Amino acid sequence: MAEKKRKLRSGFTTGTAAAAAVKGALFLLVNKIKKDLVTIPFLSEGSVDIQVFSLEQKKEHVSCSVIKDAGDDPDITNKAEIGANVSVYESDKNNIIIRGGLGVGLITKPGLEIPPGEPAINPGPRKMIKQAVRDVIQDFDNKKWTVDIEIFVPQGEDLAKKTLNLKLGIIGGISILGTTGIVKPMSHEAYIATIRSSLCVAQATGVRKLYFTTGRRSERFAEEIFKSDPKEAFVQTGDFFGKSLEMASKMSFEKIVFVVFFGKAVKMAKGVYHTHAGKSTLSLDQLASWTNDITKNPKLSEKIQQSNTAREAFFMLKENHIEVIEDISQKIVQSAALYALPHINIKSVILDYDGAVIAEAELKRKEDDR
Repeated sequence: MAEKKRKLRSGFTTGTAAAAAVKGALFLLVNKIKKDLVTIPFLSEGSVDIQVFSLEQKKEHVSCSVIKDAGDDPDITNKAEIGANVSVYESDKNNIIIRGGLGVGLITKPGLEIPPGEPAINPGPRKMIKQAVRDVIQDFDNKKWTVDIEIFVPQGEDLAKKTLNLKLGIIGGISILGTTGIVKPMSHEAYIATIRSSLCVAQATGVRKLYFTTGRRSERFAEEIFKSDPKEAFVQTGDFFGKSLEMASKMSFEKIVFVVFFGKAVKMAKGVYHTHAGKSTLSLDQLASWTNDITKNPKLSEKIQQSNTAREAFFMLKENHIEVIEDISQKIVQSAALYALPHINIKSVILDYDGAVIAEAELKRKEDDR
């Protein structure tokens, strides 16, 4: 009997963690209570109890931190310490100041939810932080208060090196993120949000031609081939073939160039909306069929079908039947046209595994003199 699949555990975002740190600090600062556990309501529904990791009364402020728990999601910031230095003083008006400290990135490019010059603390987390303040001070207890908050992430600068922050113009640390406060394990939401942010930055910096790659390696080769184009033009779309096209074609871009390796190329040629690594056998079946149509060589087609990977099939075709790879490239632009609006011109570039261009095709759907 097959073992029952374990349900994946949800977690909470960096934004939720920041709100928890603020709340823990305020309980000590305002109510003189040292909390071991604080409760943070999500922006959608429900709440989470978060353990306080460190809590210290300083001369003029309280410093509190918690440990971010991403559940079963493979999040870069999982188990990261997220903290807040908080001070409170009476003033002539209610005011909540939210600043970025050590390890929190600074926005330097337009196009994101937060303008340049501001700390990379998104609107959702800011809302949660303000709610945490009001929960403790009870809507400021009929007095006028200024609450000064500095969010910090001790390992934030190192963690940011494993993200796309630098490319998005976020320097010095990570972003404090979250739209609901919940991290859903293995969900696609975070990746799609990153693609959307990349597209927004590209649009805001005047990019009109995008280069879509599926990962860091293909992006690195694409940047070398098209080195005259700005860094913002290169967007890692992962498996989100259809979704990325849909998002980009609703913006001001004019042309999209796919720069991909052969395995993803075959899935894109099939018109697969989401090109996850699963169902590779079906891709090889289709590739074998296309190979037979073009080469009229059933023995080669059978070898393609029995290949262990698309990479193995690629080397068979590269040696004597480059026309099959060229046909795959043509099929990519035809499939992409199904997901993109008519004003978007599309090009595909298939790389060999050393980064050289092996085949390319272009579909112009309007008069274009670029």
